[in-house]
Amino acid sequence: MTVAVLPEADEEEVQINESDLRIDVYRSSGAGGQHVNTTDSAVRITHIPTGVVVACQDEKSQHKNKAKALRILSARILEKQAEDKKQASDAIKKQMIGSGDRSERVRTYNFPQGRCTDHRIGFTSHNLSAIMEGDLDELIGALTEEDRVRKISETQTH
Repeated sequence: MTVAVLPEADEEEVQINESDLRIDVYRSSGAGGQHVNTTDSAVRITHIPTGVVVACQDEKSQHKNKAKALRILSARILEKQAEDKKQASDAIKKQMIGSGDRSERVRTYNFPQGRCTDHRIGFTSHNLSAIMEGDLDELIGALTEEDRVRKISETQTH
């Protein structure tokens, strides 16, 4: 069995700084008659930090196209942030639980033999009933000693 503990997600609004945007205006194509051929009504907005690009030429007015493009851009950035957050969360979760493979096991409780083995540090106790009743001093002592030895070896290699 594997267990992962993750923080609750908070809803956040998208904050877009005007300095993070590159706004290009150009002549629209398609329906709209002579007006679209003579005015720069189409808008393309690039959010430089994320690389998200939105182009809008649905309206005859450049201002309406810009407002619509900004709404679409906000939605896409929010979606991208949510996806990035999900990927980060998935990576943390995968790191916590690994693949769940037998080779990644941490501890084995063998009730028929009355044995508890911590595979990370090679600790084995044949007093499983005491461990199950909360007498963890021997196990915690072995884990603490292993952690102390690991920290000492890390400081010597750095």
